[in-house]
Amino acid sequence: MIARIFIWLLLVIVLPDIYIYLHYFSRRYKLPLWGKLLWWAPCAVMCVYTCVLAFLRSFAPTDLTWLNTYLFLFGMFVWPKLCFTICSFIGWLLRKYVVHSKRNWGHYIGVVVGLAAFVMYVYGLTVGISEIKVRHVDLYFDNLPKAFDGLKIVHTSDMHVGTFEGWRRCVLEREIDSIRAQVGEKTIFCFTGDIQNMYPEEVERMMPLLRRLPKTYFILGNHDYAEYAKPEPGVENSIRRKLLSLEGKLGKTLCNEHVALTADDGSRIWLVGTENDSNKKKIVHSDYVRAMKGIPANEFVIMLQHDPSFWEKDVLPKSNADLTLSGHTHGGQMQFWDWRPTKALGIDCGLFEKDSHYLYVSAGLGGLVPFRFNQPNEIAVITLHRKNK
Repeated sequence: MIARIFIWLLLVIVLPDIYIYLHYFSRRYKLPLWGKLLWWAPCAVMCVYTCVLAFLRSFAPTDLTWLNTYLFLFGMFVWPKLCFTICSFIGWLLRKYVVHSKRNWGHYIGVVVGLAAFVMYVYGLTVGISEIKVRHVDLYFDNLPKAFDGLKIVHTSDMHVGTFEGWRRCVLEREIDSIRAQVGEKTIFCFTGDIQNMYPEEVERMMPLLRRLPKTYFILGNHDYAEYAKPEPGVENSIRRKLLSLEGKLGKTLCNEHVALTADDGSRIWLVGTENDSNKKKIVHSDYVRAMKGIPANEFVIMLQHDPSFWEKDVLPKSNADLTLSGHTHGGQMQFWDWRPTKALGIDCGLFEKDSHYLYVSAGLGGLVPFRFNQPNEIAVITLHRKNK
């Protein structure tokens, strides 16, 4: 995880400290030796910490306490100074080349922005990660069998249960209680991948809680293949089998296969689960042909696919699914008004429609990084309606 942005992180850690030191402590306020050591100590610690995490074999430490501590220190000592430095530098440019003022107002704005960034960061790591929202969505279809009119699909995704160990366990408990509260006569429960961060042992430790879930249809997400753990060669399949065994105690995992949901009058709809699609051609797990084999044409299909970026590319051409449920993006885990980082991907979260075919992307129930700001953990309750009753 850290290795991907290793150089950028070091620059973000070091440059603000250099800027602030040169602008203040080397010119205006002469620091004694102990003061200089005190100023540079957090920077040195963060640089060493970053290097250690970057050279781990795995995507993240097996014990996430190390990653969570790093994120906390980053928010304490790096993020506010970065915000201040950006504001101060912009103010300096404006003062020198545009306004020609004697005072750099960017300093004052930077102090306010830095404090706000610190508060936002702490909020996201504590209160934000604890928020849960139940979102209700109504969808209408011409080809939905009459017997399934009013069927509710409780859609969840990206639980990342390893993140909820420790004091966050109570958040997972409340999420499960919120899911259980949606149980009804015409209700099915679907989970669209990433139940773990890296290893099935996370799921195993949380099984006493997870057993309280209603019977659920699962698919696998990118984190569920232990790709981020980078195990020894040949171990991936055993890790996958262990996770499938654990999920088998909670419901049914659809691995490029389908099940028919049959009503009392004999009408049916199809629930199809494909394994995680990927842009990395060497590790594509999805097989749409196999998953759809045996389903008659023109029947109502609900597709579960973890990654929504393949909806138009693979799902619609290869299955023509009436409704696709996905996750993966977490809705960026933060939102400022209507802007989210994942909007750059095109499809980030929420409801999308193309030629009367729908895609719903869940914002998820967790994340490897325990942070959310104005983007709560989400449970979607999607009610299907028949247009021509």
